[in-house]
Amino acid sequence: MKKTVLAIDIGGTNTSIALVNNNGEIISRSTIRTQDYSLFDDFVNAIYSESKKINTANIELAGIGIGAPNGNFHNGSIEYAPNLPWDGIIIISEVFKSKFNLEVVVHNDANAAAIGEKKFGAAKDFSDFVVITLGTGLGTGIYSNNKLLLGAHGFAGELGHCIVEKNGRKCNCGRLGCLETYASVTGLKKTAFQLLKSGEYDSQLIADKLDEISGLQIEKLASLGDSLALDSFELTAQYLGEALANLSAILDPQAYFLFGGLANANELILKPTKYYFQKNLLQIYDGKTQIIKSQLPNNDAALLGAAAGIFDFLKR
Repeated sequence: MKKTVLAIDIGGTNTSIALVNNNGEIISRSTIRTQDYSLFDDFVNAIYSESKKINTANIELAGIGIGAPNGNFHNGSIEYAPNLPWDGIIIISEVFKSKFNLEVVVHNDANAAAIGEKKFGAAKDFSDFVVITLGTGLGTGIYSNNKLLLGAHGFAGELGHCIVEKNGRKCNCGRLGCLETYASVTGLKKTAFQLLKSGEYDSQLIADKLDEISGLQIEKLASLGDSLALDSFELTAQYLGEALANLSAILDPQAYFLFGGLANANELILKPTKYYFQKNLLQIYDGKTQIIKSQLPNNDAALLGAAAGIFDFLKR
């Protein structure tokens, strides 16, 4: 018998919601802008309203699965998420359970993506792999020996907050030089703006402020051969490839799956990332690790992972 759950993928820019059945089929979906809601209760109300709109058949829901930055499976919370508009610790499982009167399971968004890739995507036959989410920030979901790595406090896998440049770019977490300030859509935009202001490029990119630049704009210009846009991708990939090579020395995964807005640039990011990964890889791992774009349709790994998380809980 098919069951249906509400899956929620909370991102730094947008939040996706969907009705998902236990075959991994997305029945209907919607999106809201995360940053439009400075109050968390208003955000929950917006999710509730959208869930009613997409559930036109009045399907009875079995539960709610949520993927969120700094989401903690152990206590159902979001804790000090640097790219979200809400401060401190929010026990979101309790808020959603009260609003919807349904069971709620919360995972870190990158962990949710990893669960989705494992259950419904190309990682079905992998026991050791890493999903790298490349959106507003950079998240990491890790499977080791067929188990999701959560850590003692629920926060394992914060590769995006490893420092790659001493006294480098200011990160929203409060530190300087974190990987996600260089290898993410945000990092790509900052690099392009920095190169633009250097005055060394004859580029079609025109902007007086960082917020006038979009990742899609850089991608489009790079596909047309714009040298500044291409160099922006090259520098972004260098940081990412080097970081993945370092992570391989610790985890020895079979594969990395790239997921999110930046991964949608395909070979513009994949090709140079593979190059810098291979260039910096410890010799004993040579030829043993793949770098693959997420194989789930429409980059739905996080939504499907959030759904898989609640389905697994309901089986207990």
